[in-house]
Amino acid sequence: MAGNGHPAGCALVTGASRGIGAATARALAREGWPVAVNYRTDVRGAEAVAAEIEGHGGDALAIQADVSLPGAAEQLFTSVEEAFGPVLVLINNAGTRADNLSPQLTDDEWDGVLATNLSAAFRSTRRALRGMLRQRYGRIVNVASIVGPRANPGQSNYAASKAGLIGFTKTVAAEVARRGITVNAVAPGFVETEMTDDVSHDFLANVPARRPGTPDEVAACVRFLVSEGAGYVTGHTLTVDGGLSA
Repeated sequence: MAGNGHPAGCALVTGASRGIGAATARALAREGWPVAVNYRTDVRGAEAVAAEIEGHGGDALAIQADVSLPGAAEQLFTSVEEAFGPVLVLINNAGTRADNLSPQLTDDEWDGVLATNLSAAFRSTRRALRGMLRQRYGRIVNVASIVGPRANPGQSNYAASKAGLIGFTKTVAAEVARRGITVNAVAPGFVETEMTDDVSHDFLANVPARRPGTPDEVAACVRFLVSEGAGYVTGHTLTVDGGLSA
C-alpha cells in the first residue's frame, strides 16, 4: 500500500486538459495519486494541469491520445503504465457534443458523439480492468450527464451516449464487485465549462440552486467515489445538478 492508504498505482483521467477533467486530475493528485492527464488536441492545457500538480508536490504527466479511436486505449495505457505503474483509478471524462434535432442529425454527428462518449469509455474500462483484476482493487468513475435519463431536445446523440454510459456503469459494476473494484458514474447538470459556453443561461431558471455548477464541485464527487470510504458504493450514478432532477 502507498503511504496515502491506497495501493501503489496511478490515476488516468481522459479529457483532462480543462473543465471537469482538469479539476478531477487536481483533486486526485491531492489524494496522493500520480495522475496521467490525457488530452486529444489541447497540449498546452494538459501540460499546464500537469505542471500545476507537480508544482504542489504531486506527480503528473500529460499524455496525448484520441480515445475515440479503437486502438488508442492500448497505446495510452501502455504509456501510462511505463510512467507510473498500473492504472488503479480510471476517470472516463472525455466527451463531445454535436447538437442537432434528430431529423437533421448526420451519421457523422451521431457516430462521433457515441465514439467519444461511450465507446471510448468501454475500451478504456476494458483495458483498465486487466490490471485492476490482478490487483483486486480499482476505482472507475464515468462522467455521464443528467441528459442521459432526461430529455433534452437537440441532443439525442448526446443523450443516447450518456444513457448508455449509465447502463454500462451498472452492468460492469455488478460484474467486478467481488474483486474489490467499484464502478460508478457522476451525472452533472449545467456546469460552467468551455463545453457549455454556447448554452443559454436561461436554462438556470429551471435549476433550484439558480446557478451553474463548477468543475470543482463535480470533481469533489468523483474524489469521494474514488476514496476508500466509498468502497461499498458501486453501480451508482451520483447526480450533481443543483436540484434540477429533484
